[in-house]
Amino acid sequence: MGSLSESESDVNNRKPYGIRFLEWIRKKPLSYKAHQATVLLVTFLAYANYHASRKTTSIIKSALDPLSPDGGSKFNQWNTSRSSTRRLSTRVERTNLWSLSSGGWDPFDAVEGTSLLGELDLAFLGVYAGGMYFSGQLGDRTDLRIFLTVGMLGTGLFTSLFGVGYWANIHVFCYYLIVQMLAGLFQSTGWPSVVAVIGNWFGKSKRGLIMGIWNAHTSVGNISGSLIASALLSYGWGWSLVVPGLIIALSGLVVFLFLPVNPESVGIDKEGDGLSSLKKVGEGTTVPLLKSASEIENAVGFMEAWRIPGVAPFAFCLFFAKLVAYTFLYWLPFYISHTVIDGKYLSSTTAGNLSTLFDMGGVIGGILAGHISDRLGARAITAASFMYCSIPALYCYRNYGHSSITMNVALMFITGMFVNGPYALITTAVSADLGTHSSLNGNSRALATVTAIIDGTGSVGAAIGPLLTGYLSTKSWSLVFVMLMISALIAGLFLTKLVIAEVNEKIEESRSRGRITTRGPVLEV
Repeated sequence: MGSLSESESDVNNRKPYGIRFLEWIRKKPLSYKAHQATVLLVTFLAYANYHASRKTTSIIKSALDPLSPDGGSKFNQWNTSRSSTRRLSTRVERTNLWSLSSGGWDPFDAVEGTSLLGELDLAFLGVYAGGMYFSGQLGDRTDLRIFLTVGMLGTGLFTSLFGVGYWANIHVFCYYLIVQMLAGLFQSTGWPSVVAVIGNWFGKSKRGLIMGIWNAHTSVGNISGSLIASALLSYGWGWSLVVPGLIIALSGLVVFLFLPVNPESVGIDKEGDGLSSLKKVGEGTTVPLLKSASEIENAVGFMEAWRIPGVAPFAFCLFFAKLVAYTFLYWLPFYISHTVIDGKYLSSTTAGNLSTLFDMGGVIGGILAGHISDRLGARAITAASFMYCSIPALYCYRNYGHSSITMNVALMFITGMFVNGPYALITTAVSADLGTHSSLNGNSRALATVTAIIDGTGSVGAAIGPLLTGYLSTKSWSLVFVMLMISALIAGLFLTKLVIAEVNEKIEESRSRGRITTRGPVLEV
């Protein structure tokens, strides 16, 4: 009994402090379903705040760079020819522009300001993408709760430091560049960690639907980040960054206190799809709660994870899918505020609020994609179909979205649904499926690595899209949308081989059912 009591104590010591407190109040351990609900809620909150802090820079773009792409002020439609505006380079001329446009922040209020904002996006997302590969490896080898907490605290710190530049009157581009790079590094800890935790607690049977609903955190984070940043913009753009930074730091403490990483960490025996009930210590169990060092599964290597069937096609598909999604994430409010809609320009605050409709469409798209892929049992077919449907949606939004606010909202919602649907599906259910692929022979320590590979590759595209947009938008927004439509097409084409395999599998299943029906028992007359 001495060793049994010791094991019980060791398991209790590994539980998060918040879980221990809840069990102390209830006077009994939490059930498996209660732990699942806790995991869903805490990880939802965590990643929603990752996206809320990430969304803020898109909202403040118009405050930093108030000039429209053709060189005129969108606020008072100041008439200056494009050629003469592009020749403005002195500090005095920039100051005059600032006073005329009622905004701007040096160095982003210069003629090259839009390109500088694109470079900030590249710096953030480039480091984010590179950090993702390392985060996946670290996540499979460390305590995900601590890893995620550190990432959220670091994200909050550097998001806030960007905003501090407002009060410190910092006008050095390198400051904002370095802060964004460090913010991107800490942001990269989030996605591999939360997907790995969800994969540990939920089986495959309804993973697409569950993760489709759970993945609404991306859009909820974008929406809340947009609304908070837009509401605070009138008090100074620094508040639009500092407040979300503080919120994600506080959320990191919630993760530290309440997130159980896997069933084993709270003394639960996980079987099959992970739906077994809590087993009390000593009730007929022969499996030790604590594994010895020799029994712990080795984490899957980086190159080994790339060789898992389906990882490479989905990773490269996500490269282009995320290029489209993140171009909207970082530039949609700016695009709306710099586009004449129903004969007038909208303010930065209104544009930020209006852009949330894209994310609302993304919530519906993520749930639909997850549910449809569960019903069909075909992730590739679902993802490719959504990507192809996004092409006409992008075309219609660019060419008809300016006719009225109602038309803009409707087309924006539809575009968000088709753009974010496959993005949500690939980064959640597909990543979790591949991280527990049959070729791994039951080894569960590949979830964070596979998730990092897929989302890290996608994040490279996410870095390139906003950067190209910063340059192409100065020439024509139509060029930006052509880039997005081509990217959506290529994303779908990368899944062609997997789509063909799934179609053949469905045909074979249909034939098998037909043969069983025709060979059924013959009734006697």
